[in-house]
Amino acid sequence: MSLKYLIDENVNPLYPNQIRQREPDIVIKVVGEPETPPKSTLDPEILCWCEDHNFVLVTNNRTSMPVHLKDHIAQNRHVTGIFILNPNLSVGENLEELILVALASKANEYQDRIVYLPLP
Repeated sequence: MSLKYLIDENVNPLYPNQIRQREPDIVIKVVGEPETPPKSTLDPEILCWCEDHNFVLVTNNRTSMPVHLKDHIAQNRHVTGIFILNPNLSVGENLEELILVALASKANEYQDRIVYLPLP
């Protein structure tokens, strides 16, 4: 079983496009697509959607996401995980990390955690 990713609307569209091409079995959705939160949805609502649909959020948001996750957990809620892309890696390197993690991870391995790519 691979992880499912919800890509934040501010992430370069190359990410979902390339993952879909390279690994079509990985489920990828992007904020603003059908059946996802609409663009401009607030981060706390996106976390609720991820929880309800069992998706890992992929984002560039290093500043407020830790606060939103802490508040989400304080409400006795959970998320499958949050992956934050590394601005010091190329798009290709971040993509490789996302694909590897999606294919090699166990079901709740990143629950309620923020993971900064690359994995250690």
